Amino acid sequence: MAEIIMNVDNVAVNLAGRVIFQGISWEVQAGQRIGLVGPNGVGKSTLMKLIAGELPLADGSIFRAPGLTWGRLEQEPTLADGRTTLQEAMTAVPNLTAVEEKLTHLEAQMADPAVYNDPDRLEKVMAQHGRALDEYDRLDGPRYESRVKEALQRVGLEQAHWHTPTHLLSGGQKKLVQLAKLMAQQPSLLLLDEPDNHLDVPAKEHLEKVLNQYTGCVIIISHDRYLLDEVATHIAELENGRLTLYPGNYTAYTTERELRRLRQQQLYQAQQKEIARIEAAIARFELWASIVVDERHIRQARSRQKMLDRMDKVEKVTDARRMTLNLTGWRGSNKVLELENVGMALPDGRRLWRSLNLTLWHGERVGLVGPNGVGKSMLLRQLLDPESVPQGVIKIGPSNKIGYYAQEQETLNYDNTLLTEIRHTAPLSEGDAVAFLHKFLFTYNQIRAPIHNLSGGERSRLQLAKLVLTRPNLLLLDEPTNNLDIASIEVLEQTLDEFVGAVLVISHDRYFLDKVVDRVVELQDGRFTEYTGGYTDYAATTRES
Repeated sequence: MAEIIMNVDNVAVNLAGRVIFQGISWEVQAGQRIGLVGPNGVGKSTLMKLIAGELPLADGSIFRAPGLTWGRLEQEPTLADGRTTLQEAMTAVPNLTAVEEKLTHLEAQMADPAVYNDPDRLEKVMAQHGRALDEYDRLDGPRYESRVKEALQRVGLEQAHWHTPTHLLSGGQKKLVQLAKLMAQQPSLLLLDEPDNHLDVPAKEHLEKVLNQYTGCVIIISHDRYLLDEVATHIAELENGRLTLYPGNYTAYTTERELRRLRQQQLYQAQQKEIARIEAAIARFELWASIVVDERHIRQARSRQKMLDRMDKVEKVTDARRMTLNLTGWRGSNKVLELENVGMALPDGRRLWRSLNLTLWHGERVGLVGPNGVGKSMLLRQLLDPESVPQGVIKIGPSNKIGYYAQEQETLNYDNTLLTEIRHTAPLSEGDAVAFLHKFLFTYNQIRAPIHNLSGGERSRLQLAKLVLTRPNLLLLDEPTNNLDIASIEVLEQTLDEFVGAVLVISHDRYFLDKVVDRVVELQDGRFTEYTGGYTDYAATTRES
């Protein structure tokens, strides 16, 4: 039987007087790699903090096996300024620094004539030094620096990045530094909150390798279904205040979840028929008892009522509410977009692209991929202003209207309320605008609050809402799945499948690319390379070459 390292028993948590969840129970076993999934706002990060002991329990208990160690990677990690990448990584085990300082202090004392000429004092200092050395060895001090450097390399941060100041690192690189620190600590339980956010595809593949080789237990919150397929041995679904554990990866979970829901719905319908039959019998016996005044009929009615009361009720299957996304599109020019020998250089002389050539036809869905920093987002923004291209020609079909989704969400005015932003986008009455925003899961209070109050996922939904109102037939989408939960991503995938128009999308979400695109264009070393099919076809071709 597998070793139980942690047991969450009937826990509840309240934040600012609001119940986040209650009655959650969960058994975690050694060696498991668990993907924690569920809609945004259900409390996944809160549960992770609870497991890490960073939040108080309102109810219930958490059992942790003796000697269990854990480390948590935050969703948006912050690193101290004034350090290099290597210096920050070396702070992974704070106790070690204190032990090293103690050893230095004791060694200085042993070199002091007042100490080494006093046998009693020298004996005490040497005893303290011996204990400090034992602690230093226990913390693997002699190998610590090499262990940290090895951890940096394992997560994909090579020596070229070690002397970069932390404030110059990208969001993805900061996550990798924090992950390297956890690798150096080697806790028996890794708690990772969206570790793949801001990472490009090569970095995600590197992360998958690291997690698959990790000897401890891993709990990972992620919206990247491809990563969950590659890494997870179990999926824990947190929804409607309940946690359900499924064996297998994400694909196995979706299949098993649908089968369970189908069985539950069948049991519910069968039980409802039985309940209706019993209730009809009770009504019949009560009617006879009232007419004949027969005690036997009264007893029969009571007996069946007790039968109903004792029955374990099967719950009706209910779906979590999803946003409504209606990007219908319309037929425009057959040749939607054309790039001819397009090039661009940065002010420092570095050439981003040279002689880019691409044709996008009506109805096509094209995925634009490539490492971070090659200029994918800049190219998409250039398509919004084709006349200003410094080299080559960009042509947009005359009957095409562009809808642009920005990765950094700069299409939103953060000072506006949601209501104002939507009514600036399209001439809607206040009532119609409110009803429209409700379809994107915004509450009454959110609609009248400034956009800067929204979370990343909520701002993403607002951008999609604006896209609907602009009625485009050419979509330029820059990382549209970032910050969205899986349910919203699935709605977006279905919508793009039915969209009448063309789509050019930048994404590091490999599962999304497999679902949506029929051609992949890779931008690397300033040039385009085209591949037929989705991400899996592209990956298979590039690995063979």
